[in-house]
Amino acid sequence: MTTERLVRLFAGAFVLLSLALGVEASPLFASRQFLWFTAFVGANLLQSSFTGFCPLESILARLGVKRGCGAA
Repeated sequence: MTTERLVRLFAGAFVLLSLALGVEASPLFASRQFLWFTAFVGANLLQSSFTGFCPLESILARLGVKRGCGAA
């Protein structure tokens, strides 16, 4: 698995988890403050699309995960 695919996987998982923990209608509700984490992930994805810099991708590359070379 490449860094690009793992970034998408982590982002999707974190958004869904933070929504499950932050929306009052959810059976997993803990606090509305988890919605800030959803906003953080979205903002990071947005800035990454403009700058090309993604902190998670850098971390995964240092851990030895193969970088992707284009869309699959």
